Amino acid sequence: MAMLDGAELAQAIVADGDDIEAALASYEAAMLPRSERAASQSVAGLDMCFNDQALRPLVDFFQSMRSGVEA
Repeated sequence: MAMLDGAELAQAIVADGDDIEAALASYEAAMLPRSERAASQSVAGLDMCFNDQALRPLVDFFQSMRSGVEA
């Protein structure tokens, strides 16, 4: 995500010229929702790994990946 963030920020700066505030606003409009999704996925992964029944959710997750159906 860091590479994508850097590239998108550079594109926003080039597109908005000297208006850094406008470039940041444009960049953040795309970055914040993407970051929120990534953070939510991270929390779900941590919840799956660190609970009283951690092995079962992990096995279910990896089995769903084999079958192509996300748990």
